[in-house]
Amino acid sequence: MSFLDGIVRPVAEFRPSVWGYHFLNSPSPLLNGQQPEIQQRSQYLKEKVGRLLLEKADHPLEKLKLIDNLQRLGVSYHFESEIEEILEDIHTKHKNTSCFDAKDVHTISLCFRLLRQQGYNASPDIFKELRDKNGEFEMSVTEDVVGMLSLYEASHFGTHGEDVLHQALHFTTNHLQTRLSEMSPNLRQKVGHALKYPIRKGIPRLEARHYIGMYSQETSPNDPLLEFAILDFNALQALYKQELNHATEWWKKLNFVSKVPYARDRVVEDYFCPLSVYFQPQYTSARMIMAKWDASPLDPLPECMKVVFQELLELFKEMELLTAQEGKSCFVQYVKHAFVKLAEAYLVEAKWCNEGYTPTYEEYIENGMITSSYSFLEAASFLGLGNCATKQVFDWISNDPKIVRASAIIGRVTNDMSSHKFERKRVHVASAVECLMNQHGIAEEEAYKLLRKELEKAWKDINEEWLKEEKVVPKVVLECVVNFSSVLEFVYGNLADRYTEAELLKDYVAALVVDPIPYFLLRSQTVVKSV
Repeated sequence: MSFLDGIVRPVAEFRPSVWGYHFLNSPSPLLNGQQPEIQQRSQYLKEKVGRLLLEKADHPLEKLKLIDNLQRLGVSYHFESEIEEILEDIHTKHKNTSCFDAKDVHTISLCFRLLRQQGYNASPDIFKELRDKNGEFEMSVTEDVVGMLSLYEASHFGTHGEDVLHQALHFTTNHLQTRLSEMSPNLRQKVGHALKYPIRKGIPRLEARHYIGMYSQETSPNDPLLEFAILDFNALQALYKQELNHATEWWKKLNFVSKVPYARDRVVEDYFCPLSVYFQPQYTSARMIMAKWDASPLDPLPECMKVVFQELLELFKEMELLTAQEGKSCFVQYVKHAFVKLAEAYLVEAKWCNEGYTPTYEEYIENGMITSSYSFLEAASFLGLGNCATKQVFDWISNDPKIVRASAIIGRVTNDMSSHKFERKRVHVASAVECLMNQHGIAEEEAYKLLRKELEKAWKDINEEWLKEEKVVPKVVLECVVNFSSVLEFVYGNLADRYTEAELLKDYVAALVVDPIPYFLLRSQTVVKSV
């Protein structure tokens, strides 16, 4: 008799997939005979928009507004070098002064945010003149709702010790919420969306889909930027559908739904995560690697271990073949090492669970950052970064850098807060919530408050590392970590587990990979419902 005989795994009753094999037979409308014409039109518009960036502006604010629109419409990746040159010039010329000596809240805040988004450590001192002699924000700031919204967005880029930004966040949040009912419908929709999904924590593709709809209500239907954004969004969506077709075919062939019935059937939701991290067309490999790893059940049931282990070996082989063409197969070893750490951390949790042991929060989170699996998934996805997949990058992530730890904390804490009640329905290791309650003798709501402070600290850590002048790794790697943090907070934030309860995520998935944006728009038309 095997020592595994008689072992019973506590099984959760996960709901079936809301998608099934939908994407196996989901051809894109862009993959018919019209594609060449669409590509030509898109290229023409891209060149036209590019010329707008190169034109001399009467005032730098005009360029800032254009850059902001490009980024929020999701097409700035076509103009990275041009945008970098413009913002570097602005940062160099106005490093120690207010942006262009501007006085209005919107201009100051927009300049500050765009510089920090680009990685330039713009000084928050530019906001001091918005405060009175007692250090409080002038009430006159509340008279300009658009400016207040800009200040709100800028305040999310604060780091530790930047009290003015912390103060600005609370000030603008309170006053924007208070004034919502007084706003015009369009402005109310903008502000309401921002209060739920600030730009810093937004998922690039979802934000682009939303902003295209808002932008279409404010600009001319003949605006080349609007048309280009729509064509580009739909073209990328066609690519994503192809990738999901491949991922679904792979998942169906594995037949994990039957062979490993304890696992969640979430291959589409697992693709949503890497799509949210890497949306650009050149990162197909990164998306597919992360999607397949995320879909594989990493905490195997004894009787299913052969099935799971065999597929893990196949995934490693696939990684090696994929990277061998670029001479980067040696880096798969880093991913294998990260997987070993993950397996060891799972064993620690299994031991705690079997012994009925509730660790301290500090003890739990050190192990929990690993069992969240997000650091491992990030490392695996780096294999698909092309020229950016270097030894320096893999050495960096192997050394557990501060920004990756912060991202893992966000993943672990938001996941625990949203799922711990569901997990308590079976025998399960204590979550961060239970660890704090047990350690400090506090109620659940008090534990939530402490964990929300942990999330605030983690985001400030991320901002701090993002703004470091000497960057050890390419910007795209740091962007991956930032976007990973955003999607984790989106999927598990506000005490809602949108991964397990996939119905909660369905409309967002559909917005990105099912429903194209209408091509012909009139000002009165609604492009997309708010997501």
